[in-house]
Order: sequence, then C-alpha cells, then structure tokens
Amino acid sequence: MSGPLTGLKVVEFSGIGPGPFCGMLLADMGADVICIDRKSSENGSAISVLSRGKRSIALNLKDPADVKTALRLVKRSDVLLEGFRPGVMERLGLGPDTCLKTNPALIYGRMTGWGQEGPLAHAAGHDINYISLTGALAAIGPKDGPPSIPLNLIGDFGGGALYLAMGICAALFERSRSGKGQVIDAAMVDGATSLAGSFLARALEGKWNSERASNQIDGGAPYYNVYETADGEYISIGSIEPQFFAMLKDKLELDGPLWEQQMNQDNWPLMSDELRKVFRRRTRSEWCDLMEGTDICFAPVLSFSEITSHPHMKAREVIVSVDDTPQSNAAPRFSRTPSKVGRPPEKTGMHTEEILKELEGEAVG
Repeated sequence: MSGPLTGLKVVEFSGIGPGPFCGMLLADMGADVICIDRKSSENGSAISVLSRGKRSIALNLKDPADVKTALRLVKRSDVLLEGFRPGVMERLGLGPDTCLKTNPALIYGRMTGWGQEGPLAHAAGHDINYISLTGALAAIGPKDGPPSIPLNLIGDFGGGALYLAMGICAALFERSRSGKGQVIDAAMVDGATSLAGSFLARALEGKWNSERASNQIDGGAPYYNVYETADGEYISIGSIEPQFFAMLKDKLELDGPLWEQQMNQDNWPLMSDELRKVFRRRTRSEWCDLMEGTDICFAPVLSFSEITSHPHMKAREVIVSVDDTPQSNAAPRFSRTPSKVGRPPEKTGMHTEEILKELEGEAVG
C-alpha cells in the first residue's frame, strides 16, 4: 500500500451503492477496509467491483458473539461506514453512542438517502427518489418529454458517497487536533442539493429557466449540445466562450448574420436546426479527425465499451485490468503517495479467519 490513507483502518458494514463505493475510494487510497458481510451469504460469488481492495469477514449481527466481534473491530478502527436506515445500527447494539464509547476517536459515517432526521427519514427510497426532491432530476432532459434519469450518479455516488468521503477526511483532520471522533450524517438529499447549488441559486434568483433544454448548459444552447452524425453516432460540443465559438464557425464554415449573435436566445432554435444538418454530413470519426484536440471543446460521445480504446483514456490508463477484469482506475492522482487498485473483489467472508486471528493477536498483545 502506498496511498495517502495507508495506515487508516476502516470497518464497513455491508450494503449497496454509495456506502461500498465510499469504502472503495478509501481502499484505493491505501486504507485497510474490512467489510462486515452477512454470514448467510458466506462463500458466495464475488460481490462487485465496489468491494475491490477490501477484506471481508462474515458475521451474523443477530448473534451477540458476532456483535462483540464487530465491536472489537470498531475499537481498533479509525472509521466506521454504515448505510442502513436510521435506528438499525442502534437496534443491533452498534449505534454511535455504543461505538464512540468503545472508541472515542472513531469517525462514524452514516450514509442514507433522506438523512437521519426528517419526515421521510424512515421511508424506503432510491437515487431517483432522492434527486427528485432536490430539483436536479426536474432540470435534466428534453424540453418536450419527461426528465431523464442520470443513472444513479447524482444521488448515490455524487451526493452520497463522495460527500461522505469528503466528510470523513474533514473529520479525520479535525480529530488530529482535538483527538475526538464524531458522527457524520451524509444524506443524499443534502449532497445532491449541494451539487446542484449553483443552479439552485440561479433559479431562486430568477436567472434559470425551469423549462428543460432552455438554458445555456442544459441542451438549450446550440453551441453546448449533443449532435447525431452520419453513422448514427453522437458528438458533443461546448463552444461557450466567444473565441471557441469563433473556431467552431470557422471549422464548420458558418457564415451570415445568424452566427454573429451567439447569445441571442431567439436564434437558438434555428442555429440548432442548422447544426443538426451540418453534423449529419459526416461520420463521428470524420468529425473527430477535424475537431478533436482543438479549442472548439469537442469530444465524441463514447459508450462504456469504447472508452478503453480511446487514445487519451489509454494514455492516462483510466481503465485498468485486475485479474482480467477491466475497471476504472483509482482517482484522483497523487504525486508522492499514489493510489492504486488493490486486490480484486473477493468472495464474501473470504478473510474471516485471517481477521479473527489478527484480533486475537491484538488481544494477546
């Protein structure tokens, strides 16, 4: 391990989505992440790429003996991650009060959709529901259609896991001065609203059109959009700045009064229509040859299966292969303590015996 979090001990209570993703980020940065998985799924198949770099111990948290084992792990850990509904950890005897009493320096990270408090705190939900309350979902999609679902990037992974990871790092820094742990309430509704903060502020000031595809960067502007090419593929342009728009006009040989008024929204529909016609004249590859790497702000729209062969993505090794399984590389990058993708996902409970021996050794020591 060489990452900036080498030496950090994390205990993660098995879940889905943002909790495991947060744990994966910490593991990529060198943390020793032990995932407490359900004993009922022991010896099952590999979990997912989100379990890479971690070790797995299988416990039955309804068994008092296994709860004691979990508390022993908590006592020697810097960080705890859990993603259950409010009250579940308390009922298991592993709530913040109990764990912080066991380990006063513990950073106790709680990942939920609605948050630990509020009218919806105990209701079930998924990413699509959480971002529905933030305004983000309503803002994404075509003008004449329903909102588009942005995978589960905004709620689960952006507003959830990344905010929890940032909160953990902030709490660890504060602990270095105070010596005290604390609880982090990471709610996806909070994080996703924060992610959308600049758009929210403009909307509340009356500077953002609530009609989808009517603003500069939501598909309304002709110079910041996605266009179909002759072969049925797509390219994207983001020529917002005047000098970049001028280069776009030059490359596409766009002349006339229409193209002299870039910011005139009355002209946007006609400009978009013209650009749609222009981009259908050549294939995606031909447009790449003409515009990729220029200041037009251009890129081909690639599928997940295509990014592995793109020259830029290959040069930066954005995709790596671990045990013949291609996956995203560790991010961000550090100059002196580089992160890396550690061991591949293992079967549930694969490290139970190893971890129990470590606990026994620590007890003897």
